[in-house]
Amino acid sequence: MSRFYDLASLAKPLVTAPLALAYLDLDADRRWALGFHDRETPLTVRQLLSHSSGLPPWRPFTGEPLAAQLRRPVPDHPLLRPATPGLATYSDLNYRLLAELLVAETGVPFARLGAASGLSPAPWREVPEVLPDAPDAEAWRLATERPLPPRGAHLPQDANARAGMPGHAGYGTTAPQLEAALTCWVAAGWPDRMAVEAAAGENAARWGLGLQVLLGGSGHFGQLLSRLPQGPGIHVLEDPTQAVPTVIPAPDPDAGVPSGWWFHLGYTGPALFYRPGDRSCVALLLHRGGPGGLMLDAEALRARRWEALARFVGQWGG
Repeated sequence: MSRFYDLASLAKPLVTAPLALAYLDLDADRRWALGFHDRETPLTVRQLLSHSSGLPPWRPFTGEPLAAQLRRPVPDHPLLRPATPGLATYSDLNYRLLAELLVAETGVPFARLGAASGLSPAPWREVPEVLPDAPDAEAWRLATERPLPPRGAHLPQDANARAGMPGHAGYGTTAPQLEAALTCWVAAGWPDRMAVEAAAGENAARWGLGLQVLLGGSGHFGQLLSRLPQGPGIHVLEDPTQAVPTVIPAPDPDAGVPSGWWFHLGYTGPALFYRPGDRSCVALLLHRGGPGGLMLDAEALRARRWEALARFVGQWGG
């Protein structure tokens, strides 16, 4: 039986962004429709897709309108901090609002809209490997007095998505299922529409309309993937091990120039890479659990991803 994976934020480029590109006007001002009556500048779908709306990274999904939540002060926490002025700030809230707009525009529940992706919406019949709570569980307790949503084996693995937030998370897959979904995703032209530079972001990030530019500096994934020859096609790689490599290249602080690839990462481990030049797509499925059931930190997760991609690139002579 194929292993089942929680895709986490890969729902953004695989589910929500295609729906937004299909159904929504990119440049209409949506601040009134979304309840941002005191916002002085327009709020557009283009901004939401490219994380350039100026929204903070996160707020708990309690069912309360987001604009009302944002009027209240919150304690210091990396997920609750303000956006960086003038730079795109990666935020789950952008995709939460996209989901609201899609439901309002179409009159169709988001889960039904998302069925077109070919992925499995939560609650799932299959159960992914269990991970400890994500950092949003801590931020949840700081931002609201409402109780943390109960954990469920058939629900997404972070507190915010357990509360049912559409647009941001809540889709899972097996490797064969993802390969079929990616084949349709590429054939429909969605990643080509996302791989258009739209906003400069924090930490030298460059965002398109749902995907991020993958830079090609030494020790970066872009340099590794740039060794792939043209035309490898669509590949889904699984890494079921829990071993963490001890020696991988350190990333150069200068991330370098664009590699020709675009990407998105999921908190629970998966990763997605796309090269518009030849419409090649490489997806990586792994669980973030490490030895003993602990959650891998960011550097250990990067090492797992690097080793899996390096094996794949090596098979092509790169």
